[in-house]
Amino acid sequence: MNVNQAYNRWAEQYDTNDNKTRDLESVALKDNLHSLSFNTCLEIGCGTGKNTAWLVTKAKKILAIDFSEEMLAKARAKVRSKKVTFQQADINQPWTFVTQPFDLITFSLVLEHIENLEPIFQQAAASIVSGGHIYIGELHPFKQYAGTKARFETEHGLQVVTCYNHHVSDFTKAAKKHGFVITDINEYFDSNEQKLIPRILTLLFKKQ
Repeated sequence: MNVNQAYNRWAEQYDTNDNKTRDLESVALKDNLHSLSFNTCLEIGCGTGKNTAWLVTKAKKILAIDFSEEMLAKARAKVRSKKVTFQQADINQPWTFVTQPFDLITFSLVLEHIENLEPIFQQAAASIVSGGHIYIGELHPFKQYAGTKARFETEHGLQVVTCYNHHVSDFTKAAKKHGFVITDINEYFDSNEQKLIPRILTLLFKKQ
């Protein structure tokens, strides 16, 4: 199922269904960003606002982007702050929604739906200040290799969202090419059981 259609259909139950990936990535984002200082944030893939509600406690201005209007409707109802502007956009297209550079750009469970990472990092590099950070939280490649994909149940059965496998080196090479350096890489496990396959991969990059 294509990404926009899938998340529009998923929106009604996204916050309430059992979703270990959603929940653990939210923990991971806070863990990686709590010690960072940032005034402006571009949140890519805000979804229903699961991370926006926390980011608004840290930033003075947030531009929260999502491909799905139904997910955005949930986010607007959940996060009522003058600090946040919600906007529908396709990040595979030129980022005309960026009118000034940001201190922080976050990607939460987004890049698995993007086939080619290179243009995304190129546009991110043009949208961030020198010394700014990019946070990426994704379903771990090991999970993807094992066949796990974003999916949800409907009255018509299991719906699987279009996803693409990316190796860790795909992220790091694309970032390096566009002027970012790696500052941190972390893995997060279900119930913190490190004998299992990790569920979430996080990467933190800094713009030179």
